[in-house]
Amino acid sequence: MSADTKAPLEHVNDALAQLKEIRHYAKNNVETLTSQWLLFDGELKKLKQADAIETLMARQSELHDALNEQITTLEELVLALQPPPEET
Repeated sequence: MSADTKAPLEHVNDALAQLKEIRHYAKNNVETLTSQWLLFDGELKKLKQADAIETLMARQSELHDALNEQITTLEELVLALQPPPEET
């Protein structure tokens, strides 16, 4: 099915799948950045680079939180777009 013929529910499901994948990688990035931060915290402070890394960590965390919020919103939209059950 081409992008032009997809129903709104299919578009939302596609976007939701992509956001979940992005969230997965964002979480891994936060974990990696945090572990590196813990290893180099003392040296970075001595080199006056700690503030820049802390800012990056905060921004990455904010991105992860925003992704979670948007995923929740799209999951609710998926439920709203579901066709009503057929009456028998």
